[in-house]
Amino acid sequence: MSSIRLFILDTFARNGEMHGHRVRLQAEREHLHLWTDVSVGSLYQAIKRLLAEGLLEEVRTEKEGNLPERQVYGITGEGRLRLKELQSESLRHIWMKPDPFDLALTRLDPEKLDELHTVIASRLDELASMLLDTEALNANAIDGGYLTVSEALAVSHSAHRLRAEIAWLQEVLDAVPEIVTDERTRQPDTL
Repeated sequence: MSSIRLFILDTFARNGEMHGHRVRLQAEREHLHLWTDVSVGSLYQAIKRLLAEGLLEEVRTEKEGNLPERQVYGITGEGRLRLKELQSESLRHIWMKPDPFDLALTRLDPEKLDELHTVIASRLDELASMLLDTEALNANAIDGGYLTVSEALAVSHSAHRLRAEIAWLQEVLDAVPEIVTDERTRQPDTL
């Protein structure tokens, strides 16, 4: 799955021919960094890759005022087909990456078991702080009035995920005494 490809191809399909800077402005205007894994700084390189693959094409060079010349691009027929595939795949595919925390929780250092409660509580505090920051940024983006209904829902998704992570981590924190007891009595695995 490639969010950046989906964004760029869709931007060209919706808005027509444009230069890379306009694509970047669109990403900034939609606050893409708040609700996707798209880095605004990587848009230009992604546009070049899409050009090389024949999904975008150079249309013309444009010069506005004192600004340097800019290459204007457009989406190709093949690009439109790939966009439809990406839209369909992205709506159907569930994308949940494993968190290395889970593996670390099952591979605890026996010498640091007494620190586990503090480590988990600190992680919980950090997530709560992230949630507050995320909710503030999201409210600012949503209240700006530019986002569509679906974009506003997508922006709020990160806060929902953080709330779920916080709830789960609270369960882990509550279970720390049991985890420590279990780890101290665990027998080594034998194959």
